[in-house]
Amino acid sequence: MRTEALSSQASTTPRLLGYRMPAEWESHQATWIAWPHNRSDWPGKFAAIPWVYAEIVRYLSRVEQVEIVAKNAAEETAARKVLKRAGVSAKNVRFHRWPTNRVWTRDSGPIFIRRDGDSNPSAVTNWRFNAWSKYSDWKLDNQLPDRITDKLKMKQFVPIASVNGKRHHVVLEGGSIDVNGQGLMLTTEECLLSKVQQRNPGMSRRNLETVFTDYLGIDKVLWLGRGIVGDDTHGHVDDIARFAAPDTIVAAVERDRNDANYAPLQENLKRLKAATDQHGRKLQVIPLPLPHPVIFEGRRLPASYANFYIANNLVLVPTFNDPMDLLALKTLEAVFPTREIVGIYCGDFIWGLGAIHCATQQQPA
Repeated sequence: MRTEALSSQASTTPRLLGYRMPAEWESHQATWIAWPHNRSDWPGKFAAIPWVYAEIVRYLSRVEQVEIVAKNAAEETAARKVLKRAGVSAKNVRFHRWPTNRVWTRDSGPIFIRRDGDSNPSAVTNWRFNAWSKYSDWKLDNQLPDRITDKLKMKQFVPIASVNGKRHHVVLEGGSIDVNGQGLMLTTEECLLSKVQQRNPGMSRRNLETVFTDYLGIDKVLWLGRGIVGDDTHGHVDDIARFAAPDTIVAAVERDRNDANYAPLQENLKRLKAATDQHGRKLQVIPLPLPHPVIFEGRRLPASYANFYIANNLVLVPTFNDPMDLLALKTLEAVFPTREIVGIYCGDFIWGLGAIHCATQQQPA
């Protein structure tokens, strides 16, 4: 593995070497997931979760390679049995026996970058993962980027910044950002700038933007405000706003003025409508409804259709047996006219406080 630890003041960065973070709709080599094993993430509902994963893999394996991280040999055997019973072909499925704490590869896995025109275009950025600055069990998950880098024999960049005169391995989760592949990024102030679940103490908005430029090829960051109620990550953007094209964003909205999500999502919508892209051009902003509140054991869960995943010729969308399901699917059909739109029931899955996008990480072709 070739690792290059570069500070945000370094003379050579992935940006200067021609790398950028591709948009999710660009061609994939594979999708990385981790097979569910941590029962404490879905207390009382874990039995249903492997079957949700089987449904996800069933669709993904039709359009691209699926790389599955299994905790150990026993977990791999159990996963293979579930996939076989669910009718999943083993042709495009490959297992890796690596221990993990949880399964949210969007956040713990590497963020891939690529250099167009290169014979070996893809590389890995290895951001530090610390379980959303909330939980103590994260050290196995933090090893995942190194393991994937070694397996793929890719060049790796480790984002390092100088904070109060000390070298700091920057913390970032994939679910906290979204990009259009052409230099524009979405994120939230609640997640990256708040002192609650603070990822990078001592780093300012400008510091973070410099790191995003250096390591992900970002020209401009659009900062939204707050995320949705029930979001354990404290404001991940992949529950509230997503790029659907270089100039198009779908933004979650709440129709009930009395709902706790109404005001913050309206503020985000206002910011997006006033925003411009990396060239100063207006963006197309398309409202995406939220489902009615999903509550289990007295807790409101972060159910959102914005937590969809874009694969090759396919978009997997969380659904909740809700009247809004159909409107959300139709909305996404209109913005992804060349892709099959597939709803995956996530009413049980969301009890783990994440959905389809949280559980997947794309590897560019």
